[in-house]
Amino acid sequence: MKAAKQTTKKVAFLKASLRVMAALVLKKYNPKIVSITGSVGKTSAKEAIFTVLEKKFRVRRNEKNYNNEIGLPLTIIGADSGESSILGWLKVFLKWLGIMIWPLEYPEILILEMGADMPGDIAYLTSFVKSNIGIITEISQSHIEFFGSLENIAKEKGMLVTGLEEKALAVLNVDNAYAVKLRKETKSRVMTFGFAEEADIRVTDVAFNYSEDQKNIKGLSFKLNYGGTTIPMRLNNVLAKHQVYAALAAAAVGLEFGMNLVEIGAALENFSLPYGRMNLIAGIKNSLIIDDTYNASPSATLAALEVLGQIKAPRKIAVLGDMLELGVKTEESHRIIGEKIVHNKIDIFFAVGIRMKFAVAVLEGHNFSKENIFSFENPIEAGKKLKEMIKEGDLILVKGSQGMRMEKVVEKIMAEPLQAPKLLCRQSEKWQKTPFKRV
Repeated sequence: MKAAKQTTKKVAFLKASLRVMAALVLKKYNPKIVSITGSVGKTSAKEAIFTVLEKKFRVRRNEKNYNNEIGLPLTIIGADSGESSILGWLKVFLKWLGIMIWPLEYPEILILEMGADMPGDIAYLTSFVKSNIGIITEISQSHIEFFGSLENIAKEKGMLVTGLEEKALAVLNVDNAYAVKLRKETKSRVMTFGFAEEADIRVTDVAFNYSEDQKNIKGLSFKLNYGGTTIPMRLNNVLAKHQVYAALAAAAVGLEFGMNLVEIGAALENFSLPYGRMNLIAGIKNSLIIDDTYNASPSATLAALEVLGQIKAPRKIAVLGDMLELGVKTEESHRIIGEKIVHNKIDIFFAVGIRMKFAVAVLEGHNFSKENIFSFENPIEAGKKLKEMIKEGDLILVKGSQGMRMEKVVEKIMAEPLQAPKLLCRQSEKWQKTPFKRV
């Protein structure tokens, strides 16, 4: 397990100040708080919940990467980061001062994603944010390098619900063994969601929706079951079965706030996933891209490959960058990805990065055609080669950890590259000026 984060005195002072400022804002306005954590699926759940609640309430959720010790207080205050500018932080302070002095129309509900990259992160955030609803999306190996074991990850993320008060609500993914164990460790009320029969909010009959000519995938449909009532639901532009969990978490929150299933279902038809999370994008030569480039954990990558394997397409291409921060699990995790590629009968594999060599070795061991395996050190070269090879009707999955900058592959092959700032992740001026570095 790696050591805890080291901070300078200036950063420590900033964190402490923001914590006090945020706590005072919460004390004054007393909003309802919905908090979300988990190894994967946090942002998707947050966006789905926002989509449902904004129809009836004044709501705010954290944006960008504002899910840490600095970003979360900024969300509560409603301010942007001052970055490295003293003037920028002075503006944050003045905005906070105005909020505290004048009675403003503050959000009725805050939807707060809580990140946990290191031990102690959730304990810190929950020390000044007391949630009415705590949601655990999933507990898996993401960031295991910093925690040492899944048990340690579960303990850290579980603090969100084990610290809830009796009148609060814990919303747990019943299909995840580590998450569902937490219902015995919290004194709050519990609502579970998932595919298993024992789920309080259960999904069944998941199917892909295609265009009338059956050539183009449109999204997912399924049935939502709660309290003896079943309603059909549709998620447009959502492809992955595991993304349905976001809709289920949103349904749980909507129900807690007095909404009915019909209202919730209607709202979710307008739900769009955040950038780089299994989004459908038109590619060159009438191809179709599944853009899942925001980040990558083993469980999310396996799920994405499962989707690629299930969708009907003339030819399927997986373009995968290294999964980072896996520590001693690095080789094993990448080999499992190789097995999944073979199992799902993917036609062509592009391996990007030094760690994906373990997946390549698995494919070679299964006599996967060497002509259909391509290895690259960086995403730029991978994108150039892929652009040469694409044929009409190709379905292309692009995924990798943030540090692998796999959005650069999508930039090369999307049909309308000028739309990249509106469709892809990491398109800010700062990111565009940051060159890819081997990690």
